Amino acid sequence: MSWEDTFRSWASPPSQSEQDKCDNAERAIGKPVAASATFQRRGVSVYTQGSYRNRTNVRLESDVDIGTLCEATFYYDLPTGATTQGFGITPATYSYSQYKQDVEQALVDYLGRSAVVRGNKAFDVHENTYRVDADVVACFPYRWYQPNGSYIEGRAFVTDAGTRIVNYPEQNYSNGVAKNDRTKRSFKANVRILKRLLHKMADDRVAAAKAIPPYLLECLAWNVPDEGFMHNNYTDDVRYVLAHTFNETRTIDQCQQWCEINDIKYLFRTGQPWTLEAAHRFLSEAWDYVGFN
Repeated sequence: MSWEDTFRSWASPPSQSEQDKCDNAERAIGKPVAASATFQRRGVSVYTQGSYRNRTNVRLESDVDIGTLCEATFYYDLPTGATTQGFGITPATYSYSQYKQDVEQALVDYLGRSAVVRGNKAFDVHENTYRVDADVVACFPYRWYQPNGSYIEGRAFVTDAGTRIVNYPEQNYSNGVAKNDRTKRSFKANVRILKRLLHKMADDRVAAAKAIPPYLLECLAWNVPDEGFMHNNYTDDVRYVLAHTFNETRTIDQCQQWCEINDIKYLFRTGQPWTLEAAHRFLSEAWDYVGFN
């Protein structure tokens, strides 16, 4: 089989049966939240995020990322020198630690203790014949206040180790959809190709693939110019994407303004769980693995 045939196969979204299992996992998490009187009083909702919602998931990473969002309070950051009084922020009455405990109790009460494992960041809800695994994160809204009083909204949670993590799933989703539309649906197809290539390289014990989370590949592809995705075949798309990202990640000076798909968080700056060096090394190894000249 040629690489073009392989890429065409890899570009396809998950099968309907896989999609159904993902949908069932989402519903399985929604039921405990809907059944909780505590959450009904506090305005808790369930939403999907990550590769499942973005339609860039592949079979080997089909876990569904699900957030439970409580709008009874929120996390925030203020401009330098600003005060909470100046932005009308009052102390919270519902702590995050209590909220996470309540989420755990709701999941266990509905699904059983054996189906729910608490991790540092998320609850792992185990798969069965009806649904895939789900990673469930308990979130509060997050507001990044600007000097004029407006704010950029995201989602935030605190790990059991005490680290606050902020994400922007709505911006991630809308920006991905926009790029996919601009590239005639080629962007997400190529992201799936890159993710399957990553898994294939890992299976073949290519060391550079071990340090790369699939989401990083999605972000790297998002920083590729739109015209890089609109060739007449996938082989030329992949060649362009790998060449462009390899060349631009030689030094931080060339890609220091690159962002995640949300266009808010910088891709290669402090606090990320990956490094520029690891990304560049993988891109080089991927080029050689495919056999491009």
